Amino acid sequence: MTAAVTVAARLAERQRGKRRAAALSPQPTALLAWYDRHRRRLPWRALPGRRADPYRVWLSEIMLQQTTVKAVAPYYARFLERWSDVRALAAAPLDDVLKAWAGLGYYARARNLHACAAAIVERHGCEFPASVAALRALPGIGAYTAAAVAAIAFDLPASPVDGNIERVIARLYVIDTPLPAAKPEIARLAAALTPAKRAGDFAQAMMDLGATICSPKTPACALCPWNDACAAYARGDAETLPRRTPKREGALRRGAAFVARRADGFVLVRTRPAKGLLGGMTEVPTTEWVQEFDERLALQAAPSFPAFKQTKWRRTAGIVRHVFTHFPLELSVYTAEIPARTTAPSGTRWVKIPQLAGEALPSLMRKVVAHALPSEK
Repeated sequence: MTAAVTVAARLAERQRGKRRAAALSPQPTALLAWYDRHRRRLPWRALPGRRADPYRVWLSEIMLQQTTVKAVAPYYARFLERWSDVRALAAAPLDDVLKAWAGLGYYARARNLHACAAAIVERHGCEFPASVAALRALPGIGAYTAAAVAAIAFDLPASPVDGNIERVIARLYVIDTPLPAAKPEIARLAAALTPAKRAGDFAQAMMDLGATICSPKTPACALCPWNDACAAYARGDAETLPRRTPKREGALRRGAAFVARRADGFVLVRTRPAKGLLGGMTEVPTTEWVQEFDERLALQAAPSFPAFKQTKWRRTAGIVRHVFTHFPLELSVYTAEIPARTTAPSGTRWVKIPQLAGEALPSLMRKVVAHALPSEK
């Protein structure tokens, strides 16, 4: 058989596969049967036959936004141990919630989590509302989270669409339109697939399918319960979907951070403004983070101590790098030794070095402190 004939035969078989997939449609029952055998055991997921706790579903969904299951699991366990229900979380000081969240990233989620808990207590008597519309009216709950809670906790026929589900739908129906433009079409198709019964299990089955079988790279198509109805599998290019419009990377910003260590074992910190990037979190003092940063002027923003006028700031070797959603950041780090019992400048406070771990330090600031005080790791 010649190479040309072989190629032609393969193309013909691929076209027949596409026609077979087009003639079939994904059956929710097939996916639910797969889910009953292969469902992931997750700390926030109810056991088979048990009703899900809306508080646990909501808490996990907020934590899982932009974050992996592996990263979330220990935070989720600590939150539940400390605040076992929505009333307890609402009664907690926001600063305590931020401290417990520190290191998980996207800190607006923590502020919204606390505000949402308070709203549920005040507006709904500590009971989560059982409708998508009422859930959407709560702070920090968008279309995805409202649908996820409605489906998983209340078994309503709602259709949450996360990254895993986007990938499954884009491949099933060969959606070549790049994300995010494809989102409305994907949401419509996902809603059309959602069954009236077992909607919560179906949503979690879609998530599990995307996480374990229909993965971004090298999907295990041979094991997929829907491979006979998947147009991308028939076409032979599942790995290329979904397509994405390239993100425009934000311009690099730079700045300086100042780690003042007092002789009696304290470090100078302050609290960031409640609104904005890293709102309400703890940080060491820094300059502004700007594109046109002039290192020669950095010390103009360093903390000053009226009772100790000869502060000597030393620049440490290297820089601290961090990437936010919209821009990368590089910080120079300066350190200074301050006499014991020196008063903190206005707007700042001293924290004992061993107690820094309990502060609401975001990942960036943990990097800065580790860079400045390597012996205290």
